[in-house]
Amino acid sequence: MDESTLAALRSAGPDCGHIAAAAEAEEAYPLGGRPSSLAGRSVTNKVLAILAAFSVDTPELNLTELARRAQLSVPTAHRRVAELLAWGALERTPQGRIRIGLRLWEVGSLAPRGLALREAALPYLEDLYELTHENVQLAVREDTEVVFVERITGRRAVPVHTRVGGRFDIHATGVGLALLAFAPPDVRDRVCASPLQQYTEWTIADPLTLRTCLGTVRAKGYAVSDRQITSDTLSVAAPILSLDGTARAAVSLVVRSDGAHPGPLAIAVRAAALGITRALASSEGRHLTGRNAPGSRDVVGMV
Repeated sequence: MDESTLAALRSAGPDCGHIAAAAEAEEAYPLGGRPSSLAGRSVTNKVLAILAAFSVDTPELNLTELARRAQLSVPTAHRRVAELLAWGALERTPQGRIRIGLRLWEVGSLAPRGLALREAALPYLEDLYELTHENVQLAVREDTEVVFVERITGRRAVPVHTRVGGRFDIHATGVGLALLAFAPPDVRDRVCASPLQQYTEWTIADPLTLRTCLGTVRAKGYAVSDRQITSDTLSVAAPILSLDGTARAAVSLVVRSDGAHPGPLAIAVRAAALGITRALASSEGRHLTGRNAPGSRDVVGMV
């Protein structure tokens, strides 16, 4: 890039000044001299890296921050961001910063796993909320993490750290314990073999204790997470089962731990989980036997 072009970029504004600086840096590193970990990245990889740069803690970024987080040169980030802005996957704030756009949310909401589940579950989640006026949550497992796909909360409900689209460790939350207890054995083995983060003094961080807890969850058909994430919350969760008896999702109530009685909450949560299980089976052309409530050793079946 010649000096006149660089000078024009420097004088055109802060973003273009960053581009000029990055262009100079690019010329200082011939292709053979760039880090091998960043060489040969596809356009798709670069776009995904840009999208992955955003988080709950950093929902808005400027171009320089975005390039650094995505491990891209500023000129490359500028080109990809311009395309994403034009399509609507990203948008600019009034202050000129960059954030995730509404178009990306529209596409994400079409994910079949979440869409069908949410449509089947919402009536039962709403009933559960009307019954309790507490936090109601719906989550799925992705490998060894929990992803929350729906949540209903009230003004007087205890504050929780979860959000729709957010992820959490599977071993500590109520929905996580319900999902893990009814997950394939190899998933349980991998979780128990990994370091278990301790959020509070009540968090189960010992593999043997966790295995015992999961056995209790399978026997009872519901999970209780008492002060394992925060010291003021208790969660009761039940699995939404697939035909093979594994959990395809889980539903939970999160209440204040002081004075909470898990038993009555479990009855309501298990009823909601069974209703969602049946609704999903009906939408997929199956019919459940009466014995197939979550917690029964009978696998959800066809008649």
